[in-house]
Amino acid sequence: MRKILLSGCNGRMGRAVAELCRDSKEAGIVAGLDTYTVKLNSFPVYADPMEFGGYADCVVDFSHFSALTALLPYCIRKKTPLVLCSTGYDAAHQAAVAAAAQEVPIFQSANMSYGIHVLKDLAARAAKLLGGTFDVEIIERHHNQKLDAPSGTALTLCGAVTDALPYDALPVYDRHGERKPRGRREIGLHAVRGGTIVGDHEIVFAGHGEVVTLSHSALSREVFAAGAVKAAVFMSDVKTPGLYGFEDLTG
Repeated sequence: MRKILLSGCNGRMGRAVAELCRDSKEAGIVAGLDTYTVKLNSFPVYADPMEFGGYADCVVDFSHFSALTALLPYCIRKKTPLVLCSTGYDAAHQAAVAAAAQEVPIFQSANMSYGIHVLKDLAARAAKLLGGTFDVEIIERHHNQKLDAPSGTALTLCGAVTDALPYDALPVYDRHGERKPRGRREIGLHAVRGGTIVGDHEIVFAGHGEVVTLSHSALSREVFAAGAVKAAVFMSDVKTPGLYGFEDLTG
């Protein structure tokens, strides 16, 4: 059984991962990391990864982008693979991840659902086939407690579409206050926040007289937890430093 050090263990997704591992025969949580250090499960919780003196096969991070500054040095020092499931990283964060990946294996995905991985591939193919004459809009919906907007997944989908389009696309996050026709090169990104929506993503290809829509709905946080645990099991056996993603996990 793989031993996981779970960062963000007391958050929504951390609790979902802990619950999934409680009955898993593949992976178990040996300790948690969280700024809120109350013990909600059977494992101990630390504020700083360096306080953990035990052994872990892999670190799984479902917390906040600010946790990166403590996690990367820990994983490099301990030579422990890292699965990054958090979003909101800026260019400096990504540069730090890339540098750390030269010393330790790091798996990174803005969304841990396998279905989203498939959606990204389908969106890129649709953009290649339709992007020359169809307008592209991306809509994402999440619960009212989500901090970042648009979601990291929406940005990932936008990147997949942009790379496949025959022109240099221009992401547009807000059309408020502008009274003008939609630009030909625009990709609109729209964020909806409300209630307890787990996560919906929709890509609209709007052409002359027809519309093609690709979408994915997460009905439970368990799909993300399952993806994270699967990635952790996979990364526990990876010895070569580098950046890994779903394409490595699924083949």
